[in-house]
Amino acid sequence: KQWYQRRVRGNNVESLTDPEATGVDIAIGLASSGHYCAKSGTDICPASESLDEKETKMDDKMNNAPASYSGHVLKFKKACSINYLCTRNNSFSNRSQKGSIWVRESSKAEVKKRAEMKDKSEMK
Repeated sequence: KQWYQRRVRGNNVESLTDPEATGVDIAIGLASSGHYCAKSGTDICPASESLDEKETKMDDKMNNAPASYSGHVLKFKKACSINYLCTRNNSFSNRSQKGSIWVRESSKAEVKKRAEMKDKSEMK
């Protein structure tokens, strides 16, 4: 398997900023800091900026990665835990840039409350 296929855990995540992006597309974009926006392109990501077609390949030390990357707004479909790590400027000791995110499922009461709040805001 390719590196980006080993990092994707099923279909538990979707991008709200690029609904056509698959889990693999999201992993490629995040892992390359936006140097590649997807595996082969989507409506939002032109094929010329994708892993399959971009002419300028990623430098081994990621020196040609963009300085900033807006990334994706993600929606998780079920409860899970996600570990992340920033390899840039990381000595794996005193400058450890890593963390975890725990996604939990909403209770029925929380879902109902959000729906009521949405209904109220739409009435205004």
